[in-house]
Amino acid sequence: MQPTFSKLHVHTVGEGQDLILLHGWGVNSAVFHPLATALEQYRVHFVDLPGFGDSEANEGDINAWAEQLAHQLPQQAIWLGWSLGGLVATQVAINHPRSVKALITVASSPCFMAQQPNNDEQSWPGIAPKVLAQFSEQLSINLAKTVERFLAIQAMGSDSAKDDIGMIKKLVLAKPLPSQPVLDQGLGMLRTVDLRSQLHHIQQPWLRIWGKCDSLVPKKIISVLPQATSIKDVIHNKASHAPFISHTDDFLNELCTWINKYTD
Repeated sequence: MQPTFSKLHVHTVGEGQDLILLHGWGVNSAVFHPLATALEQYRVHFVDLPGFGDSEANEGDINAWAEQLAHQLPQQAIWLGWSLGGLVATQVAINHPRSVKALITVASSPCFMAQQPNNDEQSWPGIAPKVLAQFSEQLSINLAKTVERFLAIQAMGSDSAKDDIGMIKKLVLAKPLPSQPVLDQGLGMLRTVDLRSQLHHIQQPWLRIWGKCDSLVPKKIISVLPQATSIKDVIHNKASHAPFISHTDDFLNELCTWINKYTD
């Protein structure tokens, strides 16, 4: 019997290698609009994550999300995930390797929450627990304002922060805001999911893109992540948490050059 999943909104354009785009927390697939024209040589799937944009909620954990996405999207696709979307794409690569031909994570981490060292372990760079706690508390007070504040953080540190924030807001607000339970669910994933011990299962080519000015996913995380010949790290020196918006041309140059190595 085929599993039953909630409705997943996917806007597909173009022909060629399947490329799946997963957005971050609080937003939807419209945030990738700046990339649309430049990616026309691929078959691009702009996905609204469960409960975001025009997709129905999936109340399960990140494994349930990964199962739904792997089932409802093409196999042997190249998966690109930004922020929370990168965490989800990483889980898909681990749980459903046949779905993922290559993995791209943008300003993302296998463990978003900062961790204090235990015994001989290194400290883990990430978001301070109090920051996510504040977001969680503020959601119940003013959902729209909390999402707007989070969006503002996306572009902090870039040369064009004001313009970037304006663009993000305009694109995101073109679709319905997610409900508070869905936002809480996403924050819960950012707070609790830890894939560090599972990263060795990822055998696919992996491109990791970072913003040097990113305050949510600090670039020093690179030094404590696995390294391999199949893994490439790219740092955009003046970008923050959304390099595909603040530095679109540079981002696309790196992205398309890398993707073309793995297209048929």
